[in-house]
Amino acid sequence: MPLSTMPTMSWSQRCLRAVSSATLYAWAMVVGVALVLSILRGLQIAWHWPADLPLSWPDLRMVMWQGARFDLKVSAAAAVLLWPVLMLSRQSLRGSLVAAVAWVFALASLINLHYFGFYKTPIDPIVFGFFEDDTQAIVQTIWHDFPVITTLLIWAAASMLAVRWVQGINTGVSNWLNRQTSAVLRVNRAGWLTLLGVLIALFMLVLTTKGTLRAMALGRQNVSVTPTQFLNDMVPNGVMALKFAWDSRRESQNLSDPLLGLKRLGYNEPLQAARVLGLDAADEPALMRQLTGSREPVAALNKPRNLMFFLMESWSAEPFRYHGPTFDVLGRLAPTLSQACHFKNFDSAQPGTHPSLEAILFSTPITPLTLGPPGKQPMPWAIPRVMKNAGYRTVFVTSARSGWRDLDRVLKVQGFDEVVDANTLKALYPEASLGIWGVWDSYVFDYLKTRLKSAQPDAQPLFVFVLTSTNHPPYDLPSDYQRLERDMRIFRGEVNADTVPNLHTYHYATDLLGDFVQHVHATPHARSTVLAATGDHNVRSFGLYATPERRYLAGQVPFVIWGADQCGEQQALPASHRDMFPTLLPMLGISENYVNTGRNLLAKPAPQDPMQAAMSLSYTGTARDAQGVWNLGDPASHVCSPPGATACEFPSTRDAQARARLGLLDWQIRVSLKPAQK
Repeated sequence: MPLSTMPTMSWSQRCLRAVSSATLYAWAMVVGVALVLSILRGLQIAWHWPADLPLSWPDLRMVMWQGARFDLKVSAAAAVLLWPVLMLSRQSLRGSLVAAVAWVFALASLINLHYFGFYKTPIDPIVFGFFEDDTQAIVQTIWHDFPVITTLLIWAAASMLAVRWVQGINTGVSNWLNRQTSAVLRVNRAGWLTLLGVLIALFMLVLTTKGTLRAMALGRQNVSVTPTQFLNDMVPNGVMALKFAWDSRRESQNLSDPLLGLKRLGYNEPLQAARVLGLDAADEPALMRQLTGSREPVAALNKPRNLMFFLMESWSAEPFRYHGPTFDVLGRLAPTLSQACHFKNFDSAQPGTHPSLEAILFSTPITPLTLGPPGKQPMPWAIPRVMKNAGYRTVFVTSARSGWRDLDRVLKVQGFDEVVDANTLKALYPEASLGIWGVWDSYVFDYLKTRLKSAQPDAQPLFVFVLTSTNHPPYDLPSDYQRLERDMRIFRGEVNADTVPNLHTYHYATDLLGDFVQHVHATPHARSTVLAATGDHNVRSFGLYATPERRYLAGQVPFVIWGADQCGEQQALPASHRDMFPTLLPMLGISENYVNTGRNLLAKPAPQDPMQAAMSLSYTGTARDAQGVWNLGDPASHVCSPPGATACEFPSTRDAQARARLGLLDWQIRVSLKPAQK
């Protein structure tokens, strides 16, 4: 007679029945929820599959298998946490618990699906900006740009399917076990067999939360299983991607351990990393001095020059490649490029606006850095503080609202004398309308023209940092803007529903920048003003860059300087955001108190100096040289890109140098801001 059908049961038998029933239900939940997560992964792969990516069945099977391991891991973790509740609950409550888990896990996976479509990466720390940005504006953008109704229907169907499967698995296995026990065993032995089975099942359940029999639990290091980054990005489900993002976020906020970033990149202490870079500092204070300021002589200027720096929203480099008479994306900027130094092989430091803003202004790979106590502590090395100490009037201008990410507070603490935002511009230009993100970019450029016109030749020099916002989803434009027709056959990126609207806002912002450059060059301020522009990150709608041939384009943004005496020999060499102010500040005669994050792109290349290596280094941990792209410390991630690279092997020496450089930047910030945690 099976245990479940005994006419009378002792207390121990009732306990055993509750434990065995809860364990069986927990395992049913693991299998049922994991199966649904695997189906959602398959949907995500099909939804985003790039048209130019060849189908490799072995790689696809590997991704689905590795992803299934992650699905089992997170489902088992939920089952272990809920096991005590399952043991004490009735059947109806168990169904509700399973529904809640399925609901949350399916939602996380669908968020991950659309997050990848927008950011070209699984969920990462930028996701927490949903609560730190203008949440209402984000919700409006999501409703406008994403298939919300379709996603909700898939979410409901996936959740119900998981519940049905769990109930079916639990009922089927329970009936089978009862039949087997009844057929072959007497009652007094059935209890012992049940107890043994429960212990084994619980042990396996806990082991499944680890995801592997090896010493290291299944984690971030197990995501890369194919040579194709797109497929590797499909491995983590939404819950795991969110956990990875949370771990990174927590690490970025932990400034109490100065060695945290260095150790993660493979170095136990800063002097060890310094030796890899050829720095001979005797101790840490000496090393800190070596990492600050310029390494080459800087000529003093007879008269200070203004610097106007533009961080253009979603200003990708790829459209520059296709600009022409029938594919006009640059507008009035195009004729100014012949007078500029245009660095065409250039990457952003981060994949988001605020992370890139922090990377540029505060020389930090740690983000978000200024949302907590560090934002209230003046950073002597912050670019606006450096400019202010050099005698500049420092002004931050944006068409967005400066309350975003507490910028109105942070920027003034870090050295900006003035912050001009959408509200300021609305007051100056009453006809301006406030949209989702702010006012149209045109009002920023109108303000700058007025500001420059009122500046006296012998007045205090200006440092103006400009952040635009119109080239952002939902890609709205002023009603009087004349949209251009373009021959989309020229475009080599992936075309989707947002591509054409995005090209319109891209042209709008770029054309305004070109008009402003032409305006400045026609004024007496032309010789006394340096203009520079870059993008905060790549355009979201221009492709996934899934094939090796296009991988090097994934993070590219333009970097353009107007006002340099000569452009040098590095315009085609790999570079990134970290190289901008080490290039611009020497042009202004400034050589002290700023972090030497990169190299001077106007100087003669110094290939033998590890600190001057021609390499693009993203603060997310991706590096790129002329031959390929790779994730730091991961030889298996190396991809030959662009096509035609002649020495395409994993550059172990450059990788070590890049890890040392990024690790020291991380260490420098943590050491300097550690008192802010008291």
